[in-house]
Amino acid sequence: MRIDPALAETLRLVADEGTLEAAARRQHMTPSAVSQRLKLLEQQLGQRLLVRAKPVRLTAPGEVVVRFARGQSLLEHEASAALGLETQGEQPRIGIAVNSDSLATWFVPALAGFAREHDAQLELQREDQDETARLLTTGAALAAVTSARSAPPGYRSLPLGNIVYIAVASPVWRERWAKTPSGPVGPDVLSRAPRIDYDTSDDLQATWLRRQGVNPALAPRHLVPSTHELADAVVAGIGWGMLLTMQAEPLLARDELVELGGEPVTSTLFWQVAKTPSALLEALTDAVLETAQKALRQG
Repeated sequence: MRIDPALAETLRLVADEGTLEAAARRQHMTPSAVSQRLKLLEQQLGQRLLVRAKPVRLTAPGEVVVRFARGQSLLEHEASAALGLETQGEQPRIGIAVNSDSLATWFVPALAGFAREHDAQLELQREDQDETARLLTTGAALAAVTSARSAPPGYRSLPLGNIVYIAVASPVWRERWAKTPSGPVGPDVLSRAPRIDYDTSDDLQATWLRRQGVNPALAPRHLVPSTHELADAVVAGIGWGMLLTMQAEPLLARDELVELGGEPVTSTLFWQVAKTPSALLEALTDAVLETAQKALRQG
C-alpha cells in the first residue's frame, strides 16, 4: 500500500503540534477534517498510527510514517526550488538533535557554515548525547549528534571524533575540601565533597568517581542543567566537575581552575542522518564533518 504524502503530512503536523486542533489551524481546516484524514490514513495502512491523548502520542508505525513525511517534505521543497516553482516563502525544516556540550562548543560554527550557503529552518532539540538517537526513531529529527554507534533503520552513522572531559575544581574548592593547592585528590575527600552534575541522568562525574574508588551514590552533588553555567559554578567553587578540555584549558591557563588528577573521560560522537537523498542533508553533513574534524579529537 502506497503512503499518501498529503495524509502523512497531516499526521506529521498533529505530532508536531500535539493536538488535532493545533494541527487543524496549521492546515486551515477543521479538527473534524483532520480527524477524518487520520482515520483514512490508518484504514489505508491497516495500522493504528496515533494515540489520541493530550498531547497525542505516535505509535511505532506512526513514527515510521512521520519519518517518511519529514523526508518527503524536504524533497518536495528541494524539487520546487530546482524547478523554480513558488514555495510560498517557506524554507524546508530540518530537525536536529544535539547534546548540550556540543551545542555550547563546536556545533554552532558547523551550522553557521551551512547557513551561509543554504536556506533551511534548523530546529535544534537539545538532548543528552546518549538519548539523541531516540528523536530519530520518533521522527522528531532528521539528524543527530549522538554517542550511539549504530543508527536506527533509515539512517546512516558517521564518526565525528572524541570529546574529552577532565576533572577540575577551583582553588577555593580545593582550599576548603582538599586543604592542598595542587595534586591528586583522594577518595576520602571525594566521598564527602560536592560535585556538579548536569542533571539526574548525567553520569560523567559518577564514571570518574568510580575510577577513583568512590561510590557516586555516597557523594553529595549539585545539579546545574546548562553547560556554560555548570562551568561557571565550578569556577565559583560550588563543586568540582568534568569539563570539556576546550572549556577547561583557558580557565586552567588563568589559574581559575586546577586539575584533580585521574584519567580523562572520553566520549565518541557520531553523526546520524536520514538516508533521504537530499542535497540539503548532504550539505549539512559535510559542514558538520568538516567542523568536527577540526574541533574534536580524532583517532
